[in-house]
Amino acid sequence: MTRALTVLAAGPLTTVQDAGRPGQAALGIVRSGACDRAVYRQANRLVGNPEGLAVLEVTYGGLAVRAEADLLVVTTGARCAGPFPHAAPTALRRGTELRLGPPGTGLRTYVAVRGGIDVPPVLGSRATDVLSGLGPAVVADGDVLPVGPPVDPMPGVDLAPVPEIPGGEVTVAVLPGPRSDWFGDAGWAALTGRAWTVTNESNRVGLRLDGVPLERVQNGELPSEGMVRGALQVPPSGTPVLFLADHPVTGGYPVIGYVADEPVRSDVDRCGQLRPGQTLRFRAAQ
Repeated sequence: MTRALTVLAAGPLTTVQDAGRPGQAALGIVRSGACDRAVYRQANRLVGNPEGLAVLEVTYGGLAVRAEADLLVVTTGARCAGPFPHAAPTALRRGTELRLGPPGTGLRTYVAVRGGIDVPPVLGSRATDVLSGLGPAVVADGDVLPVGPPVDPMPGVDLAPVPEIPGGEVTVAVLPGPRSDWFGDAGWAALTGRAWTVTNESNRVGLRLDGVPLERVQNGELPSEGMVRGALQVPPSGTPVLFLADHPVTGGYPVIGYVADEPVRSDVDRCGQLRPGQTLRFRAAQ
């Protein structure tokens, strides 16, 4: 009996993701991996997977899969419409289908299978980097995704009491970036003193924000500088871009700030759950 999931419908965007490819920026390779790392780790823990196994990252629901063997699965992150329980490990019997409707709030749902999605790794990771094209292809209708064997014991948790992902305005902490002086005190006050709207052009590379453009007090061109997840870059339009998992390795526009990216539950994780139309505020970190 083949341990696998057959994809009946991939939805708007479903990718295979794991903890990414850390430590390879000098080779021009970003870490990539799950956009919401905390929720990704939670999904693996709930089905007894070792940290780092691959899951499915589902953007705005729409995924439908069929189990080709008896499997144990769980969803975390954005709670999707449908009868499937959320944040509760559930048996998916052979021939049974899992269908995820659109989430009420949040954007990204993580589907973990006990044993992990066992597609071939690329440079040590099964993460799909949509900017560089590294890793497995974006999940498509008809794909058969192999599932690995169980490794660790189950944690004995029937249901994780997790909060719902907020659907309204979100506030995150921001630290001054290396080029905050290009915008001066007035620019920093403008960044932190108003709400920004997430646009439809946002993706795994970054959140593109709309609002009153920030004005530079220093003009000119920058040589390309290293970029990291959480960098808040300001292109010539004056409206910031917040880099997420698949950000470029370098960039030539000034970085006014950095959103806090702590290891447990970072503000960048929270930003990875924002959908177009939501508003985002930046609070100067103390």
